[in-house]
Amino acid sequence: ARRPGHPRRYLVKFILEVDLGETGWDGNAASELGRILRYWGGNLGHFELKPGDGSVVYDSGYREVGHWSITGD
Repeated sequence: ARRPGHPRRYLVKFILEVDLGETGWDGNAASELGRILRYWGGNLGHFELKPGDGSVVYDSGYREVGHWSITGD
């Protein structure tokens, strides 16, 4: 939350959306999300991280489960 009298100063936002599916990877959601964050976090160095950048996110079974993006605010 912002303090009264202080304008929002977000220039860009990093958004990560991951669909856990109906079963949350059969109860292994924490492990799978950790792997996704490690892998895609390491991959961010290949991007300028400017509005419009983004990529599809895959789980350990190479299934598309979401995406990340950089947006302007």
